[in-house]
Amino acid sequence: MSLQEWQKQILRVELGVDDLHIKECEEKFPQTSEAFKAVLAHMYDVFCGKMLDYGSGNISLGRDISLEDNKKMALMGIWFRSNDKMARIENIVNKEGVPNHEPLKDSYLDLANYSVIAMIVKDGKWGK
Repeated sequence: MSLQEWQKQILRVELGVDDLHIKECEEKFPQTSEAFKAVLAHMYDVFCGKMLDYGSGNISLGRDISLEDNKKMALMGIWFRSNDKMARIENIVNKEGVPNHEPLKDSYLDLANYSVIAMIVKDGKWGK
């Protein structure tokens, strides 16, 4: 096992990844599993593009989020952004026709990314 494979395995253990239930899920639901992995890859691609465009300051509000009050402020900002996305999703779902500027799929993707970003902020790893 290479050093990189070993490090990935250590990370999987630290995160509590259960290879057995992953294998079983992929066997029972192969198309759903592949679709899920494709969405995650797309989420990561969009995340990386936005990080390169905007940096980490838009989430941290230019503050040191190792300080608890600043971290809470960043999490509140993520909540507001997520709430905006939920309002857009509700509007798109209840509206007839297709929106011109933000497809429903993009709103779901942004909402999912905000959820992941919130976990990274909460864990103190944002912008590092």
